[in-house]
Amino acid sequence: MDPRRRIPRTDDLLRSAAVRQARGRLSEQSIRAHLADAQQAARRGEIAPEDVETHLAALLADAPVSSLTPVLNATGVVVHTNIGRAPLSAAATDALVDAAGYVDVEMDLPTGLRSGDRGAGALSALVAACPGAEDALVVNNGAAALLLATTALAEGGELVISRGELIEIGAGFRLPELIETADVRLREVGATNRTHPTDYVRAVGERTRAILKVHPSNFRIEGFTAEATVAQLREIADEHDLSLIVDLGSGLLTPDDALPSEPDVAAQLAAGADVVIASGDKLLGGPQAGILLGRADVIARLKKHPLARAVRIDKLRLAALEATLRGGEAPVVEALHADPADLRRRAEALAARLAGHVTCRVVAHDGRVGGGGAPGVPLPGWAVELPASLAAALRTGDPVVLPRVHQGSCLIDLRCVPAAADDTVAAAILRAVEG
Repeated sequence: MDPRRRIPRTDDLLRSAAVRQARGRLSEQSIRAHLADAQQAARRGEIAPEDVETHLAALLADAPVSSLTPVLNATGVVVHTNIGRAPLSAAATDALVDAAGYVDVEMDLPTGLRSGDRGAGALSALVAACPGAEDALVVNNGAAALLLATTALAEGGELVISRGELIEIGAGFRLPELIETADVRLREVGATNRTHPTDYVRAVGERTRAILKVHPSNFRIEGFTAEATVAQLREIADEHDLSLIVDLGSGLLTPDDALPSEPDVAAQLAAGADVVIASGDKLLGGPQAGILLGRADVIARLKKHPLARAVRIDKLRLAALEATLRGGEAPVVEALHADPADLRRRAEALAARLAGHVTCRVVAHDGRVGGGGAPGVPLPGWAVELPASLAAALRTGDPVVLPRVHQGSCLIDLRCVPAAADDTVAAAILRAVEG
């Protein structure tokens, strides 16, 4: 008799103890997919028909409910877009989990009625953290914030922008194309490397509604350059009754000594911006969010625009953002200010653990901000240099350790790795060495 005829029937497997136990954790669709995999393994002769139920039980026990894999970031890049940008603080993570259930996001508990202050806690925390901001609004992400601001303040008219600030962000998205999806016409002025205040003045016409200044946070232009300051643009905007929008992107609310050349939101507001746009998951160290800070009357216009509802942020990220601002230091901030001497001590301890198992040495290694912030600014530190052949095994191991591959070497930079995980990194490297 064909042994495949002994493969258990689907109905029988669905009544098995392993399936009954898995139903509290996995969907019926997932269970049936794993069941089919177990039966197919028997049909291919990879397992005996009598082992199908045991094999299915193992598949169900190990089945993840998410396809996302946790990663230990050993690249030295603090805000790494490919692995989710900013890791959340413990306070933000706890707040996010709490908000996963029922919460009073739009309810006034004393009256039992719907409230009109959705996200009030996060908004008040933003205003408190950013001197000069009269009010705030939070939307889905930075691109949504820019689209909302330009639509609400320049809809049906023209928006003046320097040619040197027509930037492309990640995944090929270009800000000019994003803005032009709204009923807004871009008026480009100046040259790629030099734009003067007079260029803006000459461009202002009857249909001009706003001026947009974009911080090129993911590249630098050096040499023969010039740009109009926010203060200069404020004078032009006042003279012609225009709105002034500043898109910083990087999310630095106030000055940071580690990034002396990186503009911050507070400074742009003090210089005269009506509204400043920033991202929540970059230098702020919070969840993905598009943050708009500025004058109360301007923020009120944005809140009332119909597009605001379409780009509204969810309760989970509102909770995480508020906790990022009110809680302890975020991991991004800790990594930016990591002590080079401490990084060297940790790297030397890791190298000592690996000595005798693999060729390694401690080398000077500059970390990077990443994520469209402070391009080219070095963060002095140290790394453990390993053979490049280990990189693939580390990326596909359990846990995943993501190194930097540079000039034929695999570099392990512990800047963004919690100190408590140093032993875990060492064990992962030893497993990769053993093959």
